[in-house]
Amino acid sequence: MNMSHSGLTDWGLKQVPIEKRFTILDVGCGGGRTIQKIAAIATEGMVYGIDYSEGSVAASRGKNAQLIKAGRVEIRQASVSQLPFPDDKFDLVTAVETQYYWPDLVKDMREILRVLKPGGTLIIIAESYKGGRYDKLQGLAMGLLRSTRLSVDEHRELFSTAGYTDVQMFEERNKGWICGIGRKRLT
Repeated sequence: MNMSHSGLTDWGLKQVPIEKRFTILDVGCGGGRTIQKIAAIATEGMVYGIDYSEGSVAASRGKNAQLIKAGRVEIRQASVSQLPFPDDKFDLVTAVETQYYWPDLVKDMREILRVLKPGGTLIIIAESYKGGRYDKLQGLAMGLLRSTRLSVDEHRELFSTAGYTDVQMFEERNKGWICGIGRKRLT
């Protein structure tokens, strides 16, 4: 996962400003490479990661052992459906190649909204979506995994339905990548 999603992640992260003092959550942190990339940008901030899988949590902790030791990263086993964080904690929440597997997209997006600070941002980055360059091939594979795949318009609607504002969608058509961004209202 770390290598196959690296280019996609880099492209997606360029779509949002990341400040050095940000408090950031990576939902579905997998092997931990996204956490490492974000921590290299938010050099005076704090980066948290969660993953539902015990194995992914262990891999992510291993990948980020130095940053954990330095007190700049914390990784927990948790579900996006019940985040173990207080309201209004994060400046930015990232989700790379994970939203397909969330139990209830609208409710889970609202749970992320809960932990975002007013004005905070959620970014979802993915390489499988309806209407994308590799739609037919990916659609078959993702169907076997019983995952949820949305079109660009359906992603936009999901952000809006869940309560996000300033929703933006980006596509890198040549590579079949998509990136959705939404913000929490200031108040």
